Amino acid sequence: MLTFQLAQDYIFHDRDPFAQPLFVDKTGRILRFMLKPGQSVVEHTAPHSPVTIVVVEGTGLFSGADGEARPFGPGALLVFEPGEPHAIHAQDEALVFVAFLHGAPGAQ
Repeated sequence: MLTFQLAQDYIFHDRDPFAQPLFVDKTGRILRFMLKPGQSVVEHTAPHSPVTIVVVEGTGLFSGADGEARPFGPGALLVFEPGEPHAIHAQDEALVFVAFLHGAPGAQ
């Protein structure tokens, strides 16, 4: 069994959000994202996987296919369909969330 403490030992980068791989194998990836206030994850897609996000700390603006940014905070669960464009922005506080994806690029 592997265990992770999601709400401690944060790593923030000054210039860009930091995506910390917590677990990666051929079946999927679990990434912890840490954004300082004002940082953003620009709009992108995960073409072959749904993206499930759980907000751990802070409140951020999350947008999906409709482009409408909505605030979500700790405990929120968001699911983006495969190929659905999505973006994230940390407003005036740090934002930490965990993303779960199926498959791993380059995994056999």
